[in-house]
Amino acid sequence: MLVTWLISVWMAWGALGSHVHFYKNNNQDGRCIYCFAVPSKYEDSCTGLSEILISIQNLQRKSKAQQLELESTRTWLGLLENQVNQLHGSQVRRTSLSTVDLLQREVESLKRGQAQRDIQTSSLESTINELLQDKSALEEEKKRLAEEKNELERRLENSIEEVAQLRVSHCPQTREGSSEFLHSSPKAIKVVLNCQKKIAGHIVYYANKNKACEDLYGCGTLVWVGAPVTFHRADTITGKYSVWMKDPQPVSPYSNETVWRVDTVSADIRHIFEYDDMDEFVKGYPSKVHVLPRYMEGTGAVVYQGFLYFQRHKSRMLVKYDLKNEVIAVQKGLPNAGYHGQFPYSWGGYTDIDLAVDEIGLWVIYGTENTKGAIVLSKLDPETLEISQTWKTNIHKQSVANSFMICGSLYTISSYSSPEAIVNFIYRTSTGNTAPLKIRFENHYRYSSMVDYNPTEKKTMAWDNFNKVAYDTRLSKM
Repeated sequence: MLVTWLISVWMAWGALGSHVHFYKNNNQDGRCIYCFAVPSKYEDSCTGLSEILISIQNLQRKSKAQQLELESTRTWLGLLENQVNQLHGSQVRRTSLSTVDLLQREVESLKRGQAQRDIQTSSLESTINELLQDKSALEEEKKRLAEEKNELERRLENSIEEVAQLRVSHCPQTREGSSEFLHSSPKAIKVVLNCQKKIAGHIVYYANKNKACEDLYGCGTLVWVGAPVTFHRADTITGKYSVWMKDPQPVSPYSNETVWRVDTVSADIRHIFEYDDMDEFVKGYPSKVHVLPRYMEGTGAVVYQGFLYFQRHKSRMLVKYDLKNEVIAVQKGLPNAGYHGQFPYSWGGYTDIDLAVDEIGLWVIYGTENTKGAIVLSKLDPETLEISQTWKTNIHKQSVANSFMICGSLYTISSYSSPEAIVNFIYRTSTGNTAPLKIRFENHYRYSSMVDYNPTEKKTMAWDNFNKVAYDTRLSKM
């Protein structure tokens, strides 16, 4: 009874909220009494005790109804759970059967795919075998054509040499047929010879035929350098280290008499002085002063076929300057070349890149990090400044004072200041070999900062401590 009453109290508390006040105390007999007070929602004053009891009974009935409803709900949930379990088991069985079917179909599909791949592999192997057979046949054909090419080149070279020898010995009576042969051969070396002056003319194409060029031009090995002949002494400090040169293959309006000079004692080298002839050069009367659009560096500049070739300041860029039109025609970088003091000659002067001209054409002499400063020699196309061929020597650039080219061979000088200096090495591009030499080269004024060879005059030109000097040279047959 007490439990029922307490449940009723609890339900009243839940229904009426926090306005219910519960009390517990002893009565006069010492017995525990439980009581509670609930404010009426609809009455201003209390009614009788009977009405309170009726309200309690109503609350008790509602509590029992709620308990019955809860038990009914629990029973219903149990039934639903059993049905769900039964349904889940059926679904698992159906899913297992469906998965087996899917796996069987997948296996059959894989078998069909494997069969198709086997067929494709067989076809591919057959194709590869056919291609290998074709490759082998092409290699055989390539080998045969290479042999034919070598034989034709050998015969062509022999024919060129024979024709050239005939033209040298009988130049005025040269037949038209020989000229037509030279010009009609795509790999021929095209040559113009001046028989009256016995001066080697212009090589238009060189085609990597050093030996043929040497034969045509009467080239050989340097065997003697004469005493220096002084032409003029510079008057100012700007002339201590300079360059002077002639064009070995001049074009109009210039001639073999035109002289060029560049003073290089300056951070901004831009002026090139032009002289009509040697007399004007000695007197110091330039006919024109060119102002270059780009600063140049070092003493390695040359004039060739109407153009000035030089190294641009603080750069490995080569520049081709048109002297007649006074514009830059071509600029081209020299790959991996050291510059601005990396690999100069022993005297210094930012001579990392040195251009040179000989009977065969235009060259550039330089060093690279890959060669650890050993001299690299490259043949240049004068039209585009593209490198046609390169040789790596075993001569360390900073161990020699200067160098120049004669007939496709590189010559180096032992000292820039000693009056007893020598031409100490020759590197032949025709063989790729270096050989020692001991040819006297006098530094009369004790500071040669520029040395170049002029193939037309067969002279070596130098700038020796304010002085413009030249040396006669003598060659022997190779």
